[in-house]
Amino acid sequence: MRKSRTEKGLPFLWGVLLFLFSCTPQGPGTPLQRILQKGEIKVITRNNAHCYYFYRDQPMGFEYELSRAFADFLGVKLKVEVAHRWEQMIPDLLKGRGDLIAASLTITPSRKCRVAFSEPYMEIRQRLIVHHTNRSIHLEYDLSGQTVVVRKGTSYQERLEALRAKGINVDIRLLEDIPTEELIRRVAEGAIPVTIADSHIAKLNRRYYPKAVISGPISHKEYLGWAVHPDAHDLLERINAFFAVVFENGRFEQIYNRYYADVDAFDYMDLGDFHRRMKTHLPQYQEIIEAAAQTHGLDWRLIAAQVYQESRFEPEARSPQDAHGLMQLIPSSAKRYGVEDLLNPEENIRAGVKLLKDLYQRYPDADAPDRIRMALAAYNAGAGHIQDGIYLAKRMGLNPNRWSALVRTLPLLSYQKYYRDARYGYCRGSETVQYVQRVMIYYDILKRAALEYEVEPSTNL
Repeated sequence: MRKSRTEKGLPFLWGVLLFLFSCTPQGPGTPLQRILQKGEIKVITRNNAHCYYFYRDQPMGFEYELSRAFADFLGVKLKVEVAHRWEQMIPDLLKGRGDLIAASLTITPSRKCRVAFSEPYMEIRQRLIVHHTNRSIHLEYDLSGQTVVVRKGTSYQERLEALRAKGINVDIRLLEDIPTEELIRRVAEGAIPVTIADSHIAKLNRRYYPKAVISGPISHKEYLGWAVHPDAHDLLERINAFFAVVFENGRFEQIYNRYYADVDAFDYMDLGDFHRRMKTHLPQYQEIIEAAAQTHGLDWRLIAAQVYQESRFEPEARSPQDAHGLMQLIPSSAKRYGVEDLLNPEENIRAGVKLLKDLYQRYPDADAPDRIRMALAAYNAGAGHIQDGIYLAKRMGLNPNRWSALVRTLPLLSYQKYYRDARYGYCRGSETVQYVQRVMIYYDILKRAALEYEVEPSTNL
């Protein structure tokens, strides 16, 4: 029996459909269905200080923690796929090598032609980065006749090309896949004159490279978003639902504060002294600090940061409040911890670290990052004032186990309206908040030296 022309064409048609189906990123089912069935989501990101890195064998980074929260939201495991080149991320996504890009990607018209973006989760502006001795470049029009070095394929390149189209004679020098942090370092060292960085990256790196200063903005407000394949509609809807939830319940703020909260609250004139003393003073006491920190399960870099904040590594330092030595112990604390000589560096550090650990034990319901901040605050102001701040947080409907709540309540304890009902009375809470912020910034700088950037291209977590 002869087959009809329609029947003859069916195998060919099915072959075409199968070929097209195999070229789509989702395979069987929708992208979201495939993720849920597999029990795993693969996130494409970059290995740098603001996306994803390892510290003491632990994965960290703003985008990593946000991605991990999304994986928990879906009830699946997180797998991190590190793109070795910046411009590789979108092609990898379109080829199905990952489910989404979470890498501080700016939402631009050219990128929107290739991928679908989530709702924005952060507002940024592109800022000029120059050496601190450069006083001639402030705004975009100052770039005429200047050489600006940026990574190829970035929104920075797009912006510079737009400025050149406006008639600003800027020399654009493009480098292949050089991290923004590296370009900021080169500006600080005087190797290149100018680069551009998104505002959050610029602020985060300012503490590491104080000779590189943030100059004026050269863009209007821009926004960061996660990117998915244009056909991944259901995944995009779930991502947007996730952002709505974490913005509402405070989870996003908690993650954000862990990496960016302290970057503005700092006197950067002090950074030069900090970097110098880490080379000249820290080595004299590092062995003592490491031993004391290890005894109590704390990171020695945190203790070193606190010592600098307390005494600038001056063993005979004495405050108007009668605090003494490297850890600025008061006599009553010294007596409680068996210190015979307040100015003896080893005794002082041992007692100070033990005191900090005892304070840390007071806040078992807080997670580790909040808990250490609360302990530092108690070291500075006294545990009684911190308890008053916690009670006030409860009265205000805030989560008393989050440092972000105490950032709001501790400064209020300097106002009679609030401290008159507090058990321990008046407190200069703003100073305590600033104390914690400074210690954590110094700590972050010290951790920076130990970042492990060499990771495997694909990591199951």
